[in-house]
Amino acid sequence: MKHKIAYTVLILFCIAGQVAAQSPKDIHAWLPVIGNWIVSPSMEVFNGDNLYERINGAAPLFLENNFREMTSMVYTRGDDYITIQAYRHATPEDAFGMYASERSPDMTFYPDIGGEAQGDDYGLFFFSGSIYVKMSANNKSEEITNAFREIAKGLAAKIDTGASYPPIFNSFPKDGTVTHTQAYVTKNYIGHEFLKPAYTLDYNLNGQKFQLFVIDGKTKEGARKILNDYFGFTKQALNFTEGNLRVEDRYNGNIPIVWKGQYVIGAFRENGEDFSKEIYGFLNRFN
Repeated sequence: MKHKIAYTVLILFCIAGQVAAQSPKDIHAWLPVIGNWIVSPSMEVFNGDNLYERINGAAPLFLENNFREMTSMVYTRGDDYITIQAYRHATPEDAFGMYASERSPDMTFYPDIGGEAQGDDYGLFFFSGSIYVKMSANNKSEEITNAFREIAKGLAAKIDTGASYPPIFNSFPKDGTVTHTQAYVTKNYIGHEFLKPAYTLDYNLNGQKFQLFVIDGKTKEGARKILNDYFGFTKQALNFTEGNLRVEDRYNGNIPIVWKGQYVIGAFRENGEDFSKEIYGFLNRFN
């Protein structure tokens, strides 16, 4: 027992140290030295009150993902420059959620940078720990693309050496997954305030396209509260028990759901087509 307590204290100490180290000054200090690029000694810091001044209409989405502050830094080399915007969020899930919301299939993906990175000729974006980083340049060249990757690898490793997708995705069924569609929705999943936060993944299984979602109620009673709110909204009876359920959602069609302990596991189809009978076995594979 003493060993377990000591180990727990050590882990908490490390986590606390990592969070404390993610101040704007420390993030700036973590920028790696890259070839003949010069890191500007100055930086700009934005919070929830003034983020709109830098990113305009995109600010609400960051705030929705529990944004805390953004540190803007610059590398220069002659007339070329690379801008680094490091957005700190409340949790690693929030940083991942922001990254996922801006993910594009047109990008090149780099699984060896942070939790994952995506980029093109003019930019590179990655998440690591509670930070989502966006990098952009005023020019394009193979040398700049290589600089993106070198900067990103060095900075991501400083933020969190163990960065990855939220572990809950390891419990999702593997068959039929659509690559790079994992997401984290902090509120208003399929238009309902009480469905939050939701981990989602798209599937194409035997020609059936749908999105599997999981909401962690933290406890069995927490999951029941979410379902009570949903069934209350649809005016269905509240005498349900754990297992296979169906929500008759007038806006989204019939939603097949499995209540399993602290988890609410469901499937959503944009066309609202009812496929409840076919999908329960698949949903029950979440473990």
